[in-house]
This record gives sequence, structure tokens and C-alpha cells, in this order.
Amino acid sequence: MSEQPANGHRVYDPDADHAFPDERVNTVLEFVDGDVEIQTLLEAQNVNAVDRMRYNDHGPKHIEIVRNRALCLYDLLKASSVPFNGATQQGLDEADEPVIIALAASLHDVGHVVHRDRHPFYSVPLASDVLDRILPEFYDVADAVRMKGEILHAILCHHTPVDPLTLEAGVIRVADALDMERGRSRIPYEQGGRGINTLSSQAISRVSLHEGDSRPVLVEIEMTNAAGVYQVDNLLKAKLERSMLEEHVRIVAVNTNENREQLVERIEL
Repeated sequence: MSEQPANGHRVYDPDADHAFPDERVNTVLEFVDGDVEIQTLLEAQNVNAVDRMRYNDHGPKHIEIVRNRALCLYDLLKASSVPFNGATQQGLDEADEPVIIALAASLHDVGHVVHRDRHPFYSVPLASDVLDRILPEFYDVADAVRMKGEILHAILCHHTPVDPLTLEAGVIRVADALDMERGRSRIPYEQGGRGINTLSSQAISRVSLHEGDSRPVLVEIEMTNAAGVYQVDNLLKAKLERSMLEEHVRIVAVNTNENREQLVERIEL
């Protein structure tokens, strides 16, 4: 969703449901959101992460935010005619690009049902089984095989040293790190978790995506104290590096603490 501010640039609500003119991705997402197995996986994957390890949220809300922000990133990049290569190099349609992104975002963390540690490597076989059931609903055998490979590639690359080879995968990698506001750490914080991920998330008050001036995407981050630097400099920066999006995304983080007791006022990536 977007609105038109006075300067003529689009501002995106990264938490709003994102609809595309092409009905393909919307139809697939409607199927996903009504699928019992997928929705159960999204609930179950939070047990190890939050209940047992007191880590930040990795359940349905995290998936919703990552998926919406990934599609926002995609839309902003396409608006600037940035070429995506995943679907194209497989001989798939341009309309399949957001489908790859949406399905990878929906299933990227399902490996948490096995364990938080090395979860992307568990996510791949679990997602593979789900995709074998979903993709034939929308694609013939050959295209389903190609789609599956692209989706699993994006899932694998979202949280491992393995570099993305497609822009679609890079979008998932960066969008995953953009879910950093304090709401993500609410559950572990209330349960007494005080790890660096929880405390740094508590310091992030807002993340917004905009059409940029110097680059296609401007990500603005508001933080209330210096603990938020960990989310920006350690996590988001690490995800942005070697994502294939480095030249397309500008990130600005500002400390909005009105008390002016600021060790860090501004970070720009």
C-alpha cells in the first residue's frame, strides 16, 4: 500500500497487505493464508524460538511483516526498473517474481520447528514438501520444478553465509532483517528475556520504506536509544552486504530520544 506525499515520492506502509495488479501472487497468497498445514507450521515454529529460547518472535506476525516488507521492496525496485533475474533466468514469467518472493517469505522460518540453530537448513526440506503440494495447484510440472528451486534458494540464503544469486533471494534476506521494531521482542521481553536481540529490538520504534532519491529504496529507522545500533549495524548491515541489493537500498537510522542523551544520533548505510 502506498500514499502520495507532498514531495511526489511514494511512501509504503510495510505492514499493510500488499496487492498487485497481476492476480497470480494474490491468488497464491489467498491459498497460503487458508492452508491449515502452513498456518500450523507458522504457529509451531515460534515454540522453539520464543517459548524455549526466549528469542524474538518468529511466528505468524513475523512472517506477515517480512512478507509485506519483501513485497514492498520488490515494488519499489520494480518502480525504478531494477531487473530481477531469478524467474527470468528460469524462463518463467515476470508475474512469477512476486510469487517466488511471497512463498519464500512465508516459508523461510519453518525450520524453527526443528531447532533455532541452523534453521534455514531445516527450512529447505520442510518447505520443499509444502511446495510439492502447493505449486501444482498453479503451475505445470516443469514450471513447478523451476519455481521450487528459486523459492528454496531464497529460503536457504536468508540467514546463512550462502550468498544470494538472485535479486528475489536478496529481497528475502534484507526483508527478514527489516522486522526489527520493539513489537517483535514483546513476548520474550515480557517473559524476562534480556538478550541483546530482545533489548535492541525494544529500542527500535519504527521502520518505514520510501521511494528514494539517490537509490530506488530508502529505509528509515527510528530508535529511542543506542541499543538499536545492534539491530542496524550488526544484523541489518550483515544482511544487506552481499545481498545484491547494496547499490539499490539506502538505510538511515536516527535516534529520536527527546532527552538528547544520545551516544549515537544517526547511522547511514
